[in-house]
Amino acid sequence: MNRLQELRKEAGLSQSGLAVESGISVRTIQDYEQGRVRLNGISIERALPLSRALGVSMEDLLEDGD
Repeated sequence: MNRLQELRKEAGLSQSGLAVESGISVRTIQDYEQGRVRLNGISIERALPLSRALGVSMEDLLEDGD
């Protein structure tokens, strides 16, 4: 399980719930969770809404380099 998936589950969100909360598509979230796109390479425009939706800092979101 990668960092995004771990934080999403801790927040009690489904992929679709995170998509609604962050404004990022389910497909993109799936790409991050399945490792097709690495989180440490995403833009601040993507990281910030994800971290806000999950209630964590961007550093916490990106900390393990996924």
